[in-house]
Amino acid sequence: MDTNTGLVTRRSAFSVRETIDRLVDALTVKGLLVFARIDHGAGAVQVGAVLRPTELLIFGNPKGGTPLMQDQQTAGIDLPIKALAWEDAEGAVWLTVNDVQWLRTRHGLGAGSEVSLKAMAVGTDALVKAATEQ
Repeated sequence: MDTNTGLVTRRSAFSVRETIDRLVDALTVKGLLVFARIDHGAGAVQVGAVLRPTELLIFGNPKGGTPLMQDQQTAGIDLPIKALAWEDAEGAVWLTVNDVQWLRTRHGLGAGSEVSLKAMAVGTDALVKAATEQ
């Protein structure tokens, strides 16, 4: 984790597209919702620019996120959960998500959010592993 930004980044054994495909598959099995999949590389091409493969997945479940927003509505700026798969200049692929503890601190979430935060941390970690590990 980068303690300055609240980001957790893990190396993926797969391409950007396959990493996101695997994440979608893992989410579907868990009954979570995929709200959007954004191919930033394709967007760059549309404006005549070049960008290494970069895809964003927005996902979650109102059951987990709503208690956080009931505690502090500002948490809604970071929800639903986002995962960014990206390829670095050396060709390595990474998956980055927000650190759940950072969300707690950023929004001043209290004890009423603890159950949701814990579930979100465990669930996100499992999903990231499913998407990035062989």
